[in-house]
Amino acid sequence: MKTIIIMRHGKSSWKYDVGDRLRPLKTRGLNDSKLVSEQFLRISELPDKIFSSPAKRAFETSKIFLKTSDKSENEVTIIEELYDFNGRNVIDFLKNLDNNIDSVMIFGHNHAFTSISNIFGDNFIENLPTSGLVKISFNINNWKSLEKGKTELIIFPKDLR
Repeated sequence: MKTIIIMRHGKSSWKYDVGDRLRPLKTRGLNDSKLVSEQFLRISELPDKIFSSPAKRAFETSKIFLKTSDKSENEVTIIEELYDFNGRNVIDFLKNLDNNIDSVMIFGHNHAFTSISNIFGDNFIENLPTSGLVKISFNINNWKSLEKGKTELIIFPKDLR
């Protein structure tokens, strides 16, 4: 069995004159990410490995998750391929994971994460909102065999407020 936990970065701020990769989270993004992280940790277990896009808003979201779980932010690995908006690089990254890893969590961006949730999950999601989380399990032993799996969990922050 393999499992992917997909979490879209929290709501980011457009208030600063910085490039896309450097946009920080706004207060709502910080709060929603914490809410979703707390809910996830109440009902599910931590993955084997955690990966994040290098974009500041995604990495900040991963750090909130790790802090909520009492893990060090050193537990997250920055992966350039997760700074992807259409999903092809993310899928390539997933299909090339080491088969000794059974569960991963990735922090990144839309439209990629909505697409991946729908390509591999069995519940249609119109739009994965900021701070939204989807957990999908697969009855495979090899990441290269990634195919349609079972959506086990969907957490949207609006359902927790």
